[in-house]
Amino acid sequence: MEKINSDEKIGEWLVRAGVMSEESVKLVLNEQQDGNESLFGIVAMERGLIDPEILLAFAEMKGL
Repeated sequence: MEKINSDEKIGEWLVRAGVMSEESVKLVLNEQQDGNESLFGIVAMERGLIDPEILLAFAEMKGL
């Protein structure tokens, strides 16, 4: 897995790591703007765009 910069957002990291496309990130962000108040990673996971293990890896590397 790619390391995370301290101020890097999950969408940026997922694109840089090759896990999500920029188009998929935009889909999640648009859904959030349309009223889905869930966190980015939750929306992406619910839509089948990332596996739960990827979300967990991000949280662990980010120290969350």
